[in-house]
Amino acid sequence: MGVAEDFRLFRANYIIPTSTTNSISNRYKRITKQLNIDFYSSYSETSHSLYVGSYGRDTAAYGISDLDVGFQLPVGLYTKYNTYLGNGQSALLQVVKKSLQTTYPNSDIGGDGQVVVVNFSDGITFEILPYFINNGGGWTYPCSNNGGSWKTCNPIAEIAAIKSRSDNTNRNLKNLCRMMRLWKDYCSVPMSGMLIDTLAYRFIENWEYHEKSYLYHDFMARDFFSMMSEQNKDQQWWNAPGSGSCVHRKGIFEHKARSAYLRACEAIQYNEDSYEWSRRKKWREVFGSRYPL
Repeated sequence: MGVAEDFRLFRANYIIPTSTTNSISNRYKRITKQLNIDFYSSYSETSHSLYVGSYGRDTAAYGISDLDVGFQLPVGLYTKYNTYLGNGQSALLQVVKKSLQTTYPNSDIGGDGQVVVVNFSDGITFEILPYFINNGGGWTYPCSNNGGSWKTCNPIAEIAAIKSRSDNTNRNLKNLCRMMRLWKDYCSVPMSGMLIDTLAYRFIENWEYHEKSYLYHDFMARDFFSMMSEQNKDQQWWNAPGSGSCVHRKGIFEHKARSAYLRACEAIQYNEDSYEWSRRKKWREVFGSRYPL
């Protein structure tokens, strides 16, 4: 098989399996239904709820363990908890937590400053972000840390920006984001999925082969590793696509990006079919065992 077929098979290995997406969907619907019952007297499994984070941006990959879900609360609750004596944000999160305990009484449910966390026995965690919609389209959400405050975000703008650019680059943006998550996990790279998406969003816009197919995915990975390795190590944050929110650095990732770039260059030297075994072994040093051998 050639390079294009290798990366086509690689994609089949790094997308989230149907069994996992079905499980996610079932839990999402149960969570949404219970919240709608308690906050809207509705039995809807989809209203007022939205996947956000990497799953919402459609950049999540095989091995996903954290699911982010936004749930819109009635605006009247903002008035109630904004004038609450003490930490109204914490009290609001406790109300959401109590609702979810009705559906999952035996699951580990806790708060994490800004979200209600539901831990499932298979290792997947749902993080529920209760929010109020703003006039400008963004969200206001509670933060219980340091006595309580309100924060803002705009995940819908981020989802739209990633989708638009991916649609205009033959879906290469989302494929790049997904494969880089396997590199991050396999090589223990200290960076968030949001930072991967942010840097990939910038990279793909002017990459000369952004409309090409799988035949160029090896070049895409190589050139993106090169771009990441050249980031300023003193830079502490970047602006997220769409929302402009701050995406913070978790650690130094440039050295591991440079190492991956060098391995990618070696793999590309083996692109002739007669060297396919050596090529695949080299890519496995970058992406791990999900890369086809």
